[in-house]
Amino acid sequence: MKRLALGLGVLAAAGAAVGLWLTAPVPVAAERLQRIAALDGDAAAGEMLFWAGGCASCHAAPGAKDDARLLLSGGVRLTSDFGTFIAPNISPDPQAGIGSWSISDFANAMLAGVSPDGRHYYPAFPYGSYTRMTDGDIADLFAFMKTLPESQVASLPHEVGFPFNIRRSLGGWKLLFFTDAPRENVNSDDPLIARGQYLVEGPGHCGECHTPRNPVGGFVTNAWLSGAQNPEGEGVIPNLTPGGKSIGGWSAADIAYYLESGFTPDFDSVGGSMVEVQANMAKLKSGDRDAIAAYLKALPERANGWE
Repeated sequence: MKRLALGLGVLAAAGAAVGLWLTAPVPVAAERLQRIAALDGDAAAGEMLFWAGGCASCHAAPGAKDDARLLLSGGVRLTSDFGTFIAPNISPDPQAGIGSWSISDFANAMLAGVSPDGRHYYPAFPYGSYTRMTDGDIADLFAFMKTLPESQVASLPHEVGFPFNIRRSLGGWKLLFFTDAPRENVNSDDPLIARGQYLVEGPGHCGECHTPRNPVGGFVTNAWLSGAQNPEGEGVIPNLTPGGKSIGGWSAADIAYYLESGFTPDFDSVGGSMVEVQANMAKLKSGDRDAIAAYLKALPERANGWE
């Protein structure tokens, strides 16, 4: 009996050790970090990525307008089935923000969802999309972030209860769902569509809202951009594929114009949480809005993901 108990104890200990190993945060490979650190980031190019990535939508103070959106003091509350996540201060302030971060710290956060102190970030921070960003774009965005005003506002802790407050468990989530593979098979030989795929699946992180999720927060297989229930609890997030009723009948030109102006083909205007997204998209080059539209039109038709 003692031998059995000892054997079970050894197996349990071995299982725990394997579990800890499998769920450990995995930073970006050292060789890649060295390549990124060697780049001279272009702040002007980084500004376009800043707007494409929607950084101000979460990290500016709630309700901030115009130039105040560049003060990334945090505070926006993101509700979910797992708790409420509060966007942190990511201004260049060295104490309250990320001013003390190195380019490697920034790359690990964006590409691997790993913090400077070696912990998993919650995927409410959409590193599951940002992981597709290129080395050059990471360096450019970091260069722009360093030009922004500092804020001394302290970040607030997330309001997440047990068991979701056990960050190590996010390693298991990453094993199941974290990937830098393309989300969709489209005509990547077409440079306009390829650029649109990069923007939508990468920095634009459109799928984070427009794709339905399973009970543990992973994207539903074969439902990419088909729409989802609004995590805020009211209404739905539209289906962006050609099978959707919201924009399925729009031309690529209609989509690009909507992203630029906020007006639909039937002269309605943007509303809800899309207001800030459209404001960000309006700051992009017209060619990038055309690319996003081309990619969305190249998607397969899908039924609404919330039905």
